[in-house]
Amino acid sequence: MNFFERQRAARGTSARLVLLFLVAVVALVAVIDLVAFLALSYVNSRTTTAANGEPSRADLPIGGWLIAISVITLLIIGCGMAFKTMQLRQGGAAVASALGAVAVDPTTTDPQLRRFTNIVEEMSLASGVPMPRLFVLEREPGINAFAAGYSPADAAVTVTRGALDQLNRDELQGVIGHEFSHILNGDMRLNIRLIGLLAGIGLIALIGLRIVQFGPRGGGRDKEGAGIAVVIMVVGLAAMILGFVGQLFASLIQAAVGRQREWLADASSVQFTRQTTGLAGALKTIGGYGSELKDKRTASEFSHMLFGEGGRGLTQLMATHPPLLQRITALEPDFRPEQLGDPSSMTPSPDRASEAVAGFAGGETPTRRVQVAPADISARVGTMTPQDIENGQALSSQIPNQFRQLAGQASSAVPLAVAMLLSGQPDEGARQLAIVRTGLGEWDAQTAAALAPQLAGLATQLRLPLLSIAAPQIITRPAGDLTKVLAVLDALARIDGTVTIFEYCLTRVVAANIRDANDPSARSKPGTKPAAGSREAAANVLAALAAAGNEDQAAAEHAYRTGLHTLTGADSVPGDYPAAVQRISAGWQVLDAAWPKLDSLEARAKQVLVEAMVAAVRDDGVLTLHEAELLRTACLLLHCPLPAFVA
Repeated sequence: MNFFERQRAARGTSARLVLLFLVAVVALVAVIDLVAFLALSYVNSRTTTAANGEPSRADLPIGGWLIAISVITLLIIGCGMAFKTMQLRQGGAAVASALGAVAVDPTTTDPQLRRFTNIVEEMSLASGVPMPRLFVLEREPGINAFAAGYSPADAAVTVTRGALDQLNRDELQGVIGHEFSHILNGDMRLNIRLIGLLAGIGLIALIGLRIVQFGPRGGGRDKEGAGIAVVIMVVGLAAMILGFVGQLFASLIQAAVGRQREWLADASSVQFTRQTTGLAGALKTIGGYGSELKDKRTASEFSHMLFGEGGRGLTQLMATHPPLLQRITALEPDFRPEQLGDPSSMTPSPDRASEAVAGFAGGETPTRRVQVAPADISARVGTMTPQDIENGQALSSQIPNQFRQLAGQASSAVPLAVAMLLSGQPDEGARQLAIVRTGLGEWDAQTAAALAPQLAGLATQLRLPLLSIAAPQIITRPAGDLTKVLAVLDALARIDGTVTIFEYCLTRVVAANIRDANDPSARSKPGTKPAAGSREAAANVLAALAAAGNEDQAAAEHAYRTGLHTLTGADSVPGDYPAAVQRISAGWQVLDAAWPKLDSLEARAKQVLVEAMVAAVRDDGVLTLHEAELLRTACLLLHCPLPAFVA
């Protein structure tokens, strides 16, 4: 199952969850209404003697009461779900912070945190997603981890102190590979939705409990008041019982979904690293040290997000993870049950002496030969291979430490991005700095001016990877400042009247990360539209890619038509190649208008589009740096992360 098939499957799973939730809500309201109807009928049927000696009955309007109870029940469920979802709306960092996790300083010199940071950085560069925010649950000795957020742009990866203390590098890489699978497979959005659904049903149980504890008692001054008190208490008791039963069944759904996603994440981690010893070693170590969290609220509410079981369930049906022994034997079939928890079975493999991997294929060469088929590239979207991880490690090792530290600090991440756009020409550079001073302030302008000469010596192919490392720090600025950052970057790129491919890629990558992080819930929704309404937008993108890799117009047109044939099976769409080039030459705004349309495509149409872009790029058999950067930027804007093998 490739990235696009997983997106379709995730949409199906989400739809089934919503359907099950709606069925549960309807059943809950119906049963509460039934209990209320019986209680109201009983109260209205009772006859007592009034003070004047006449028979008296309560006359409660059953229809009105049932409508009111239904509305109140739905409001409680809706408010509980909305409140919890809003709490988590700000993305992965908000979830991690809410659980008491501490943010990791990207410039830390602590050996364990540095190892954690390096592994995540390498996998980020390898997979083509922005660097996630990193957190540690310092007070948790159990071995566990989780990834939270809606999309890669707002993702946060959290590990426990026990994972850092007890796992070696290979084992920690296996765990991080497992969490990256959740990021790439879209599991994070599903996990947050599960938490919201559980919260809505749980609030019914909580309010019912409070009514039973503190609600009105019998003995009102009149028959009707006493009857109302009885009805409220009976409905409260029913809500409490049904809420807890609903939570039980919702937890069963949560556990079933969690187990399914954990199997997939284990398999993906092995696929990424192409070795089972790391992940299997981590699971064996859990057998000896445990994965339970001391914070039982976290363990219960967020159990389906964790790498290992956060607590001890009453039955395997309630377990959000497959049994530990089954997970290990799936990786090592010869592993025996009696070895689980045996220290001798947890012999750690030595950490690597060096975190650098030499011999990155791209090197300083501006072009490389490509003989891959478009379908092979689309199959690697949203995944990694061991070669991709080696490329990520090589990219990471080539980035000088001083730039990595600058990218990892909120105070210098924006000036670093600005410095990449500063011109070496005195007059133009002075005008650019004036723009920075006006938009961002003197300090950012001076810092960027000081960094620009240093960046001149940085290999060109390392600039966008460095920007990926800086992404989580850039988005920590206040929303108002980020608007100014985008305006300044855009003005710097356009100051000479033209926008180079690198300038376009840099400004759009930063803008995409900021937009995704500012509204992660909305921006992470998979597309649903067919390809028919986006032909011209796709043609514009293909024309831009063809022009980026071919100075000769005839060769560029051939590349364009190759991509177009892959996209449509035909040789033309509204407007031929000269018309598409003319639209592009009128300004990059034409491309900017294309991305929202293309990002809204359903998964299969988006897969064909990626294959068409690759077909246009590989038409002449040579991959230029400009083509690689524009292709990866296009995939990022389409929310189809492309591995680093084209870097």
